[in-house]
Amino acid sequence: MLETMKIRVLVAKPGLDGHDRGAKVVARGLRDAGFEVIYTGIRRTPAEIAETALQEDVQVLGLSILSGAHMELIPLVIEELKKRGLEPGKDLIVLVGGIIPPDDAKVLMSLGVSGIFTPGTKISDIVEFIKKEVEKLKR
Repeated sequence: MLETMKIRVLVAKPGLDGHDRGAKVVARGLRDAGFEVIYTGIRRTPAEIAETALQEDVQVLGLSILSGAHMELIPLVIEELKKRGLEPGKDLIVLVGGIIPPDDAKVLMSLGVSGIFTPGTKISDIVEFIKKEVEKLKR
């Protein structure tokens, strides 16, 4: 039964970042790859994102952030997920898209982010990464 279920992905834009073209392109690409995609729109709070992830019962949370506030907002989203009993890497996969410096990426990964995708990443690479990571969740 699980093999026939679609992977559910929430794509969200935390904070005041209004640049959503990339998030929309990724959301559409994931949808075209057969995933069930929910897009929150722009300017969502960490609490709103975590609550939506819980209510929509997603396996993947993709956070798109180009504002430079990733080191403030991503930890807050992860904290809000945990408050709702969702453990990144165990209950759902957290991905980040945007311009993330390598040192920041290391810190975010240590907090529970499973993957970081910078501008120019092929949609097919994101699709394959998600499939592999969601398979790990099932174990």
